[in-house]
Amino acid sequence: MDEKENPFSYKSANDATGFLLWKVHNCWQREIKKSLKQLDLTHTQFVILAGAYWLSLNQVEVTQVEIARHAQTDVMMTSNVLRILEKKGFVNRAEHKTDTRAKVIHISEKGRKVLVQAVKTVETFDRRFFSALDNETGFNRELIRLMEAC
Repeated sequence: MDEKENPFSYKSANDATGFLLWKVHNCWQREIKKSLKQLDLTHTQFVILAGAYWLSLNQVEVTQVEIARHAQTDVMMTSNVLRILEKKGFVNRAEHKTDTRAKVIHISEKGRKVLVQAVKTVETFDRRFFSALDNETGFNRELIRLMEAC
């Protein structure tokens, strides 16, 4: 087969790091989705809710923009997810005292209870899923390096 017929430089698809990452991510995402379904949360909703709670541990007012920055998600998508979480009774959104464009997010008691269960579910799943790694700490460091390079 000449170069025109096969544009790939890899001998095997599994030699392509990006493709492997994509496949592992899909597997991980599929299993996280199953784990959170019982709590009426999508993975994105969990990430946004958990981010809001995490940030609230260190600051009084948490805004939608801060949550989006923390999760590295699009601000409009974050806003849409927070609207869904508000409809479910997991968060309350209020006007910011000094910035009329900003919304302050507060986790409701119902949201806190669901979050506690969801964190246990996700952390248990992650421990099981990533236990196959020889060096999870090193793996995490490498992921952080990749993320910082973006």
